[in-house]
Amino acid sequence: MYKQVLLIRADLKLPKGKAAAQCAHAAVEAALKSSDTAAWRQEGMAKIVLKVADERELLRYFQDAKDAGLPCCLITDAGRTVIAPGTKTCVGVGPAPEEALDALFAELKLL
Repeated sequence: MYKQVLLIRADLKLPKGKAAAQCAHAAVEAALKSSDTAAWRQEGMAKIVLKVADERELLRYFQDAKDAGLPCCLITDAGRTVIAPGTKTCVGVGPAPEEALDALFAELKLL
């Protein structure tokens, strides 16, 4: 089974629409970097949105995903709406095998 994990910063307290847009950016960007999209699409394109405490934790998990060789991306906001330009908001990881993602992100809570 394949899935995608999206990590969003809880400390930013983004409005729901802004958080959804940031997760959408991460989902698309990470999917474009994955070689597992065909199988993932066939299985229903599972996505899990998890929260991290702050930028430091977001960057740690991003590095962990890169170190594990998983397709991933870091989303940095352009600052046109509610947050400052250059704010790191979200990380997308996968689609990738579920076991690989669970090994890295199992302790995080759902958004």
